[in-house]
Amino acid sequence: MHICFLSSEYPKPGFAHGGVGTFLQILARNLVKHNIRVSIVGLNYTEDYEEAVDQGVFIYRLKPRKFKPITWYLSFDSINSKIKEIHQKNPISIVESTELGLAFIRKIPGIKYLIRMNGGHHFFSESENRCIDPWKGFQEKRSFKKADLVFGVSEYVINHTLKYLDFADKKGPVIYNPANLENFHEADPSKIIPGRIFFAGTVCEKKGVRQLILAFPKIKKLYPESELFIAGRDWHFPDGSSYIDYLKKSQIDKEVKESIKFLGPVPNHELPNYMEEAEICAYPSHMEAMPLAWIEVLSMGKAFLGSSLGPGPEVVNDNVTGRVCDPRSVESVENVLLEMLSNKDHNLQMAKAAREDVLQRFAIDKLVLDNIELFKTVVAE
Repeated sequence: MHICFLSSEYPKPGFAHGGVGTFLQILARNLVKHNIRVSIVGLNYTEDYEEAVDQGVFIYRLKPRKFKPITWYLSFDSINSKIKEIHQKNPISIVESTELGLAFIRKIPGIKYLIRMNGGHHFFSESENRCIDPWKGFQEKRSFKKADLVFGVSEYVINHTLKYLDFADKKGPVIYNPANLENFHEADPSKIIPGRIFFAGTVCEKKGVRQLILAFPKIKKLYPESELFIAGRDWHFPDGSSYIDYLKKSQIDKEVKESIKFLGPVPNHELPNYMEEAEICAYPSHMEAMPLAWIEVLSMGKAFLGSSLGPGPEVVNDNVTGRVCDPRSVESVENVLLEMLSNKDHNLQMAKAAREDVLQRFAIDKLVLDNIELFKTVVAE
């Protein structure tokens, strides 16, 4: 079997990447261990064409072809050409993409085309209170029409997207994103630094970091030893200005300024060190499809604050494996964090239960087999 993933987010040393890239690398490397050939086709982070092999995964990073207003056409043309070339040398069984990825893909007879929903344009537009972009909306609808099967990383992402796009006749199962439990070891409670709150993720509005910052002064007042560590790459507004600069200039109370530290992008393999030292890991995102970063924290057996929105309740059993809050409400973030800081024993109990739950539901060995079973079923049809 040969699976070709369409993605420009596959991790490349020296370049920042998001959760989708991390997930894809974990899945691809483990599919190879099961004697499945895996190719990754996407645009390069630089202006060059590159080929690489990552633990048996064949990566084709295409040179971006930029020429407005047809850059989109040139990009898909390059991807189509590479898929055809790869297929001629090593026949492809399945081409998989995220929501918009199949919009202008030329289908080749004998190949099955899948969409794995990680949260597309229609899905996130509602949570971010923005209108559907006509061009992106058109691409997403066209992409779904081309798919032979559509499946998702959570019940929520499937059911919520069904409100906007009709794919009921192509609806597949839920397969959770696996956590790389090799990197995220069981945390040692003796290394906890009292009062330290840790956040990791893209520093942007939808990740809830602003509400976390606005909740911090009250926490600092009641627990003077508290500090907030924020790890992640910056996001930029449409005019190019920095979201982190915006937070520093207008959202951070001067009295707590010295207790809030922006760490910048932190390599995935270094995150466990920061998580282990934190008393609470707080990721109150406004919306996720299936938050891999949450699963990483929970797998370490850490006290965790997530979100009650979206698939949050699918991941965190409130007051059992962690806590959830309404991330849109500063008061809710404040109250839940204060409850957690006041009950350290309960935090440790939840953390232990969280690790046991993740090992059962999100273990990579189990979920890779779930993916392989789905791929075999699709190819056999």
